[in-house]
Amino acid sequence: MTGAPLFSLEKCSFGYAAAPVLEGIDMQLAPGRFYGLLGPNGSGKTTLLDLLSGAAMPQQGKVLFHGREVGAYGKAELARNLALVPQDLHIGFDFPVFEVVMMGRHPFIPRFSPPSPEDAGLVRQALAEMDIAALQDRSVLQLSGGERQRVLVARALAQNTPVLLLDEPTASLDVRHTLDIMKILRQRVTSAGITVIATIHDLDLASAFCDELIVLHGRTVYRHGPVATVMTREMIREVFTAEARVSHDDRLGKPRVQYSYA
Repeated sequence: MTGAPLFSLEKCSFGYAAAPVLEGIDMQLAPGRFYGLLGPNGSGKTTLLDLLSGAAMPQQGKVLFHGREVGAYGKAELARNLALVPQDLHIGFDFPVFEVVMMGRHPFIPRFSPPSPEDAGLVRQALAEMDIAALQDRSVLQLSGGERQRVLVARALAQNTPVLLLDEPTASLDVRHTLDIMKILRQRVTSAGITVIATIHDLDLASAFCDELIVLHGRTVYRHGPVATVMTREMIREVFTAEARVSHDDRLGKPRVQYSYA
């Protein structure tokens, strides 16, 4: 890694009651990369995102963001730097889609001031990217699960932060919208230099779009590095107890994963 790290985790541990989830995590993440966070159910992926976002504090160790402990930032300051798309957020208020996506701009709007034309423009751009512009006047309570998921991603895109944290952003989406979201995230990393850290269940999808992979297993980081060195048949067998064929895609320059169903 060259230059100062974006995140540094120093011997971080976290658990619930008597059940440890993560233990002794040591890791540095660089800016301007697309990180795929992989691991079986219960391996601590969501917990790690919570630690990075400041939603949870490590019980031991430190999480540093730009050299400062995440807990030292105020909520508004963090929200201007980090946008989070949670795995499951219940939306219980009867707001139109446009207003929900505009909530991503609230950290940048002075108190008692209306949204600026720039705020509205970023919201419209995010609505278009998520293919939900036609739904902007509809209540979020009238949307399908997949449509609500795209609203949450649009809200984070409109927030326009240098870091995006996403917990299974494509879990409830069809193939087309899954690929659309991954392409948009990839484009923002490549063209705007933002950092994306996303939990992804589809190993082939992670391999195709990410720069680096972080694999959690046994309450710690099993492996972290470039896709080509992490995505191996042996890793899939040991971490996911599944058999797969991992081949090299010359066009993408990446490994591709084909599961064995026999």
